[in-house]
This record gives sequence, structure tokens and C-alpha cells, in this order.
Amino acid sequence: MSIDLGQMNFGQIRRSEHLPARIAMQLAEEISQGRLKPGERLPTEHVLAKTLGVSRSVIREAIAQLRNEGLVETRQGVGAFVSEPSARPIRIKDSELSEPQSFRALFQLRVPLEIEAAGLAAVHHTAADLARIDEALGRMTGAEKWTEQGIVADLAFHRAVAEATHNEYFALFIGFIAERISLAIDTARSRAVLEEIVEVTIAEHVRLRDAIAARDPVAAREAMRAHLHGAASRIDLSLEQF
Repeated sequence: MSIDLGQMNFGQIRRSEHLPARIAMQLAEEISQGRLKPGERLPTEHVLAKTLGVSRSVIREAIAQLRNEGLVETRQGVGAFVSEPSARPIRIKDSELSEPQSFRALFQLRVPLEIEAAGLAAVHHTAADLARIDEALGRMTGAEKWTEQGIVADLAFHRAVAEATHNEYFALFIGFIAERISLAIDTARSRAVLEEIVEVTIAEHVRLRDAIAARDPVAAREAMRAHLHGAASRIDLSLEQF
């Protein structure tokens, strides 16, 4: 069964907000309030994009976040469906991460997962995996002054690396954690010169991409470690160095 958008409390999302996270939050609220019921199919990407006034790539990232949280399941060629409550994992509310200790703890969890994922991606990636990594990197480098689309592309890059491990659990957990801390990218943009952040961040992603393409797991892990510690430092977050 598909959903009538007229029954849902949707409005256009403000451009100043972090779009995928905000849209995912809005859809999650519709699910929690019972306006989107288990088994129902979400509106298509095209319909949601038009209704909310955003691009389809933003909608895809929002749906991916809901999938990582277990709120929806996607079926190839059919669409996204609201999952049964019994199938939903533990959720981390954004409000919980307003506390510096909680945010730091989640970022610490992200680091070893993504480092290991980078090494596995270097070993196991296919040509199609590398193409997806390159596509996301191309979107990052093509985003003028790294707009919202650049941030969406950054998240897609990390998701593509996780999927290149060919271990579904890496993709699941990394996707979930990355979405939860993605607002840190906006924070970083407000704390330093934007052009410098863009240049440094893209260079870090290029080094990681090249190490994966070279099938060098040691270099890939080190490139991911350097990127994550660099990202932490850009938001004034201190992490242990091992």
C-alpha cells in the first residue's frame, strides 16, 4: 500500500538545515506518530523531492539514513517500505548527541570501524565499487564552495567505502554512525576558513581513494585514520592517537 502525502505533515525544508538528516527526522516522526504504518510504501523519490523542494540525491540520503536506523526497508525496483517495529534496532536521538561526551563517544566508535572498512575495501572492492567511490568524490570536488550537495556527497563517499568491504554490517553500522554525526561537517564549516577546509578535506579523500584503488590496505587504513583525526581536529574534538 502506498501513502497519501495529504495525510502527512510535510512542508518544504529550509535550505539552511542539514537536509538529509532533517528530512529523515521528519519521516521518522511520521512513522512514530503512526501516519506512516508498517508495510506501507513511501512516496517515490520524485514525489518526495518535489513535495519537500529538494533534490532526489538528498531524498536518497535521507532514505538511506532511515534504512540504517531500521525504520524502512528498501526493495530493488519497488521502493522503500516502513518496517515492522519488531525489526527496528536501538535508535540514538540527535538530542542525546548535544552532550559533548556523548558526541565524542560516538565519534570514537566511528574511527576503528571506518579504518578497518578502508582496509577491507582496498582488498575486496570491485570496479563497480570504485566507480561509486569516484562518483561521490567527483560530486564533492564539483560542489562550489562545498554546498549542501557536497556534504551529501561526502556521506555518500563514506557509504561507498563501507559497501566496498562487501560486509553488510560495516555498511549498516558505518552508515548509521556517519549520519548521526554528519552535523559535525556543518560545525567545521563555521569554525574555519571554508576554502581551506574544502581543499584539505578533498585531498584526504583523494588519498584514501587512491590507496583503495591501489589495493593497499595498509595505506588505506592510514589514509582513513588521518582523515578522521583531521575531521575531529577541525571541530575541536580531541581523540587519542595510537
